[in-house]
Amino acid sequence: MSDSARDQATAQPAEVDALRLSGFHHLTAVSARIADNKRFYTQDLGMRLVKRSVNQDDVSAYHLFYSDKVGTPGNDITFFDWPAAQERRGNNSVTRTGLRVADDDDLQFWLARFGALGVANGGIVERDGRAYLDFEDPEGQRLALVADGGTGDDNVPWENSPVPAAHQIRGLGPITITVPDLVNTDEVLRRVMNMEPIRDYPDPTGPHHAVHVYRMGEVEAGPHAELHVAVRPDLSPARLGRGGVHHVAFRTPDDEYQWWTDRLAEFRIPNSGQVDRYYFRSLYFREPNGVLFEIATDGPGFAVDEDLATIGEKVVLPPFLEPRRAQILANLKPID
Repeated sequence: MSDSARDQATAQPAEVDALRLSGFHHLTAVSARIADNKRFYTQDLGMRLVKRSVNQDDVSAYHLFYSDKVGTPGNDITFFDWPAAQERRGNNSVTRTGLRVADDDDLQFWLARFGALGVANGGIVERDGRAYLDFEDPEGQRLALVADGGTGDDNVPWENSPVPAAHQIRGLGPITITVPDLVNTDEVLRRVMNMEPIRDYPDPTGPHHAVHVYRMGEVEAGPHAELHVAVRPDLSPARLGRGGVHHVAFRTPDDEYQWWTDRLAEFRIPNSGQVDRYYFRSLYFREPNGVLFEIATDGPGFAVDEDLATIGEKVVLPPFLEPRRAQILANLKPID
């Protein structure tokens, strides 16, 4: 174990068992064809565009958020609009994002829908005791529909979706990261983030290797609260690009945000410090193999600056960017 990882794992903050992440908050990926991206996620997948904004650290780029009707935490998949080369797949990265549906009937609906729409997919398979339907978006973003048996928070169906309410995506999970070595990542997941290793299964892309499943918090068991860690020492490091994932965010109640800030500091985890994203508050850090993690609060939420009836229809900016609105909008390309 490296000295840095050992320092991270052996520091003992107060109330070491008090904090529990409650699942995924969102996942942010990269698109170089943002108009096509919007069409696929809203029309083919039937998700609602709940926030049309910009990357707060790079205002030349859109930041689009797709979710259920109201932008429930744990439902959001978001995209930065960057003119990037194709991702080079490999280690030290998020390698598949699960999108939950209720049961096998839903997967059959989606299999038929993908066939009608020409969405390439791997068919329905059983993996880790659950039914999966792997597929990719037009830029190679690796996704999977997962039958969750009704576990996790319910989504709020969007009545204007092209997908019937009964079959709409229920939220995120599980999310799979791939690393070359488990030891230091395991230490941070267990001792810093209070996740529990619960099982493993053969990696579907390399059956001689294993995927280790970690459960978050004291929440109902299910894919909404599972991080899957594939260990692949045979792979080269990934290079971020279009079709790749920038970071994965985990949920915390608003009133525990400061506790997580203190926890990272006491474990000596290098991090961003507190970042106010206006719609939620964030902490960013990299786990020992370099995958970018975020801890994000449930609130205030996306309706803080828009009416729910028209949310996502126009570009909105957090207050600190409003003085630059004209300049920012002039540099954004049309996406409708």
